[in-house]
Amino acid sequence: MSTAHVLLWVIFPYAAMPTFFVGHWWRYRTDQFAWTSRSTQLLDRRILGWASPMFHYGALAAVGGHVIGLCIPPSVTASIGISEHFYRWFAGVAGGIAGVATLAGFAGLVFRRATSDRVRRTTTRMDMLTYLFLTVLICLGCWMTFSHTLFTSRPYNYRPTIGAWWRSLFYLHPDVSAAAGAPLVYQLHAIVAWGFWAAFPFSRLVHAWSIPLQYLGRPYILYRRRYQGARRRYQLLR
Repeated sequence: MSTAHVLLWVIFPYAAMPTFFVGHWWRYRTDQFAWTSRSTQLLDRRILGWASPMFHYGALAAVGGHVIGLCIPPSVTASIGISEHFYRWFAGVAGGIAGVATLAGFAGLVFRRATSDRVRRTTTRMDMLTYLFLTVLICLGCWMTFSHTLFTSRPYNYRPTIGAWWRSLFYLHPDVSAAAGAPLVYQLHAIVAWGFWAAFPFSRLVHAWSIPLQYLGRPYILYRRRYQGARRRYQLLR
């Protein structure tokens, strides 16, 4: 085990984890007024109308696929009757659709932000860093899905390597050899992902956690028409 392996597969992930959680705590305690997406819909909504839904729904589907692929070992899916061949094709097709939707939506959002001066002024340096991470992650993810899973005669199964290493981090016993044995594109995807999560709390992406759950228990708001007699008196006074 070399020093570079320890740095990439042990130290860097364990540094990114507390940065993610402590960063959110610090951001909320010191910068609550900026805990928002800083929406620019009023400035330019032409591209936002289709790009934002495509990116958000595609990203949610992609994150769900990553959670299943990384958290559930192959032995579990095999025990319930899901073969590796079926899992690979199902995950590849679903991941390909999610990846294309995410890429198209993200490309539209980046184009809008780059070409609109008013929108560009609301972008911080940390936003630009997270956009860079997202660009690399989405492009690598699409490349792995299509070239290493679907359209290849020798598909690569990442669950015994990258998946095993990812789970071992939470067991506090990192399996460095599992990650080091994966193809380079999978290694880059994993390392960039930890960089993205470390930068996440300091960008506009924190709005993802601002779910208005209090609205579920809030009483209804009643809207009544203005009293007709008062309206006529108001008109007479005018």
